[in-house]
Amino acid sequence: MTRRARSLLLVAALLVAGCNATRVAYDNADTLLRWRAASYLDVRGEQAEALDLHIARLLAWHRAHALPQYSRLAEESATRMTRGLSREDLVWGYDSLRGQLRESVLAAAAQTGDLLDRLSPGQIAVLQERLDEDNRKFAKEQLAGSLEERRERRCKRNLARLEDWLGALTDEQVELVRRYSERVPVALDELRDRRRRRLQAEFMDIVRARQAKARLAGFAAQIVPPSDEELGPAYAAALRATTATYFDMLLELDRSLTPRQRGRVVARLRGLATDFSQLAQAGAGAGGAR
Repeated sequence: MTRRARSLLLVAALLVAGCNATRVAYDNADTLLRWRAASYLDVRGEQAEALDLHIARLLAWHRAHALPQYSRLAEESATRMTRGLSREDLVWGYDSLRGQLRESVLAAAAQTGDLLDRLSPGQIAVLQERLDEDNRKFAKEQLAGSLEERRERRCKRNLARLEDWLGALTDEQVELVRRYSERVPVALDELRDRRRRRLQAEFMDIVRARQAKARLAGFAAQIVPPSDEELGPAYAAALRATTATYFDMLLELDRSLTPRQRGRVVARLRGLATDFSQLAQAGAGAGGAR
């Protein structure tokens, strides 16, 4: 369920969106969250009204507490990007994002527990079906095909993310990303899939026992961010290796950036900082809710 909480809170979406897209997304966040929640929770009547209330409270918290921190994070990231990145900068950014994610996931868990405890057996079955669909989609996108095919898909995903921020990459930069994609531990996706399914099973046990209000926040706190013990030795080692390799790639890529590419990233980060700050102020002016 923590993966869904990340989607509900728009953390990743807002951090990778353009400035105008950020405002549009956030101004319509309640509608988006209802649509996203409806893809997992088949709620109507009083339950739908309760969901709307939870969404409003979550967005009010997010505007008051998360957005100001996002603004500071984006502005500091722009400053670090301007002077060129170091490994310490990457560690700072990684740890900062994980800290923000933890706060948001815990806030979502606190808001949704009582609603989950009121789901009927039929609604719980629907939730399980939707999670099973997620798992099939993950397997198709991440696990299917030969090793070469999987590496090619990973390379394309990484290139798409980087080009969204940097614009067109040079041939040398594309090759750099390709080399990184080939060095990611082969077993990482299988380990991710295994952990996803284990956490989903634990989450569904909590829901079926109608203990979400009492236990969901504690469950989330134990896994976001995950400890080596929670991940298990094989996954923890693979994740550390992948992160270190990714940092190596980013540092080499940073040294290859053209002034235009660096300026594009810095401008985008500063635009995000401004948007986050203005959205937070608008929420405060409206009493923290729309």
